[in-house]
Amino acid sequence: MSIWSRIAEALAALTSGEALSKVFDKLRSPPERSVAFAIAVIALGAKMAKADGHVTRDEVTAFREVFHIAAQDEAGAARVFNMARTDVAGFESYATRIYEMFHEDPCTLKDLMEGLFHIAMADGFYHPNEDAFLERVSEIFDLKDHEFKGLRARFVPDLQPDPYTVLGVTPDMPFAEMRKAWRQLVRDNHPDAMVARGIPEEAILLAEKRMIDINRAWDDIRKEHA
Repeated sequence: MSIWSRIAEALAALTSGEALSKVFDKLRSPPERSVAFAIAVIALGAKMAKADGHVTRDEVTAFREVFHIAAQDEAGAARVFNMARTDVAGFESYATRIYEMFHEDPCTLKDLMEGLFHIAMADGFYHPNEDAFLERVSEIFDLKDHEFKGLRARFVPDLQPDPYTVLGVTPDMPFAEMRKAWRQLVRDNHPDAMVARGIPEEAILLAEKRMIDINRAWDDIRKEHA
């Protein structure tokens, strides 16, 4: 059974009235954790896409980019997206259940936030309602304020990314500590490490973009301290 079939099966249980908690309880262990992650991006992404009042073709395209959807899976993926978009459950319920499942793995929660930012920026405009949506999700995920602002700075073109914020360091830290933080981020965001965390291979695009941002930030800091 493909990942899209398993995702559709889980979402069908939700739309047929099965409790959200019961569905997610079935997805707590590998390999179904990857299904849970995918459902989280799908459900939260579909609901966030409506935060500015409408769903655009660009946002649906962005969703497909995050998941590297193969041609044979497009119909199933579209069905999953529409099911999530029309589900009566509120986004906070999904976010809370995902936090309960992944709270011991904050890297996965940040991966999910990156997917949502990617979808939010697909139409080239960062709507205030999308900002409020993402900020509330980050609060549920227990992300620090500087972590949320760092993500927003990376994805919103009008904001200049601060390299120190991207790496989660401060300018007054010893250079060796900054280098240590950079190396740790590189290790954590290696595609193999993401797969080991239960993130579906379809979402590895997030790691590729993040690695570019991480290394660019490190280059900026390194040049500044040269």
